Amino acid sequence: MIEIRRSDERGHANHGWLDSYHSFSFADYRDPQHVHFGPLRVINEDRIAGGQGFGTHGHRDMEIVTYVLEGALAHRDSMGNGSTIRPGDVQRMSAGTGVMHSEFNASQDEEAHLLQIWVIPRRAGDQPGYEEKHFEAADKRGRLRVVASPDGRDGSVTIHADASIYAALIDGTEQATLTLPEGRLAYVHVARGSLTVNGEALQAGDAAKLSQIDTVKLEKGHNAEVLLFDLGRLQG
Repeated sequence: MIEIRRSDERGHANHGWLDSYHSFSFADYRDPQHVHFGPLRVINEDRIAGGQGFGTHGHRDMEIVTYVLEGALAHRDSMGNGSTIRPGDVQRMSAGTGVMHSEFNASQDEEAHLLQIWVIPRRAGDQPGYEEKHFEAADKRGRLRVVASPDGRDGSVTIHADASIYAALIDGTEQATLTLPEGRLAYVHVARGSLTVNGEALQAGDAAKLSQIDTVKLEKGHNAEVLLFDLGRLQG
């Protein structure tokens, strides 16, 4: 089964300095039909004005993954980490028992465009942690490159959740396919461009929820950048 959710069906909040689209219920956006999909809890597409950002605030018991599309994001946290991430970088922060952090556009003039992703961890109460990795565009060209996984395989960042995240760049005749074991869920988010997912045409900001299927096929892309989530089902 495949369910398509169009970009304009997402929640939207424009705060001036922050223009954000919410794929799932977040902050003042409440949608009981879109609270989570398996352990995938949040995909926020954020555009942050130059010199602006999120002041110091706290999280706990969540795996937070940041995927930068344009610009640069300066990160600081209570674990002592401080870095600037750019396109191609994937950042993972495990909030665990609690962490404070801030995220600011590293440029005073240029907009930062990114995806912030929250994944529900396997268990609560783990120690906080931080990791970041860079993935070259060539490694995502016409293929699914794992960028986050429970076991850190193939150089991906390690998330403490029943989820793997793949990134792909699909254009022209390029194709990429993921085979899913029985019972797994898949979620596809189109970050930019367009392509088809199992024959369904998607544009930037669109998403596809897939269940009871064994193969996810990405093809017929036009400058598409895509994230594909391989997800277990939440227990209880």
